[in-house]
Amino acid sequence: MTVLPPTLSDEQRAILALWYEVNASLSAYHKLITAFGSAQQAWSAKVGAWQQSGIHHSHLKRHEEPQQTLESIDNIEQALQAGKYQLLFADQPEFPAQLSQIFDPPPLLFCRGNIARLQQAQIAIVGSRKPTTHAQKITFDMAQYLAQVGYVITSGLALGVDKRAHLGALAQTDPEYQGRTIGVMGTGIDVCYPNHHDQLFTQIIEEGGCLISELLPHTQPHKHTFPRRNRLVAGLSLATIVTEATIKSGSLITARLTSEQGKQVFAVPSHIDNTNAEGCHHLIREGATLIYHPEQVLDDVNVQLRTPSIKPKNNGPTDNSPQQSVDTLSQPNAKPLTSSQQPSVAIPMPVSKHLIAVYEQLDWHGQDLDALLVSTGLAPPELIGQLMELELSGTISVQGGRYLRV
Repeated sequence: MTVLPPTLSDEQRAILALWYEVNASLSAYHKLITAFGSAQQAWSAKVGAWQQSGIHHSHLKRHEEPQQTLESIDNIEQALQAGKYQLLFADQPEFPAQLSQIFDPPPLLFCRGNIARLQQAQIAIVGSRKPTTHAQKITFDMAQYLAQVGYVITSGLALGVDKRAHLGALAQTDPEYQGRTIGVMGTGIDVCYPNHHDQLFTQIIEEGGCLISELLPHTQPHKHTFPRRNRLVAGLSLATIVTEATIKSGSLITARLTSEQGKQVFAVPSHIDNTNAEGCHHLIREGATLIYHPEQVLDDVNVQLRTPSIKPKNNGPTDNSPQQSVDTLSQPNAKPLTSSQQPSVAIPMPVSKHLIAVYEQLDWHGQDLDALLVSTGLAPPELIGQLMELELSGTISVQGGRYLRV
C-alpha cells in the first residue's frame, strides 16, 4: 500500500486553508483560484479582495479571523503524521485523474486504506437503501463477479444496495482479488455513517480497499453532502449499475451524473408491480442498458479500456487488474479489446476440481438436465451426482427444473 509523506508544502497548506474557510464550497473555492491564480495568492489576499470576487459573507468572516483556520490545518497535519488518514491533492500523481474531468472537481481527497485502488478501473453499483431480498442477492453477486474479474467496485457506503455491493466485492477467497472496493463518504473521513457501519469500514480498510472523502474531517452527514458524494462515485467509475431503486432514490442522481459524464448506465429490471424497482424501469425507458448478468456489463465496459493490464505510474497498482484509462474514455473511436485481451472470468466461489467442467456449463439463465447431458457428455447418474454436490455446496440452485449459478 502506498503511503504518502504527511508533511505539507506551503501551497498544500494554503489549499487546506481555503477549503476550510469556504467550508468546502466547490463554487467558492474554484472562484478564488480563478481570481487569484493559486491557493497561496488567494490565501494571502485581503478580505476586500475576496469580497470583490463575490465570496459569501460567512467565508469572509473566517478569512478575516484566520486563527481557527491555522489550528484546523495543524490538526490535520498532526493526524496525517499519526497515520489516521492520508491526503491527496489534485496535482499529485496518486490523485485519480478521472476526477479532473468532472464538473466541479475536488481539490483534494482524504483517504483511508489502499489508495492504489483509485488508479484501478472501477464500476459503480448503487441502489435502494431498503432493497428487496432478491435485489440484495443480485447486488452481492454482481459485485463479487465483477471484482473477481479484476474491477474495483465503487459505492457510497449507504444502507442496502451500497453495503451489499461493498460486501460482494470483499467476498473473495483468492488474495489477489481481495479488497477491490472503494467507499465514497458523504461525511468527513473520520465520521462513520451510518453509525453501525464501523465493522464494514474496518473490513474495507483491513482487506485492501479504500475510503475517501472530499469533506473536511469531523464533517457530519447532511442532505447536501450525499449528492456531492454521488458525483464522485460516478466520476471515479467507468459505468454505473443500478440494481434496484425507487423513482425518488438518490441512486438516480448517480445515474444521471454518470450519463452526463458520457458514461454508460446499466439497470436491472424487475416485476412491473415492484415499486422498489420503479427507478430502474424509468432508467431503462430513458435509455439505460437493461442487464440481467454482469457479463453484459463487461462486454460494454471493456471497450473503454486500452488494455486490462497497464503498468501503473508512481507506485500505483501492480496486479493484473484492468487499469482505468481516462485518455481512452475521451476517444469515441477507441478500439475494443480482442478476446485474448479481455480479463478472464474467474469462478466466483470455490469449486472442487472434479466439478469445474460441469460448473462451467452453467450460467445465470439456467440449463435443463437434457442440455447438460449433451454439453458435458456425462452419463446421467454421474451428472446428477455432480449437480447434487454443487447444489449442496451452495454454488448452484435449481429453479423450475433448470440448474443455474447463484
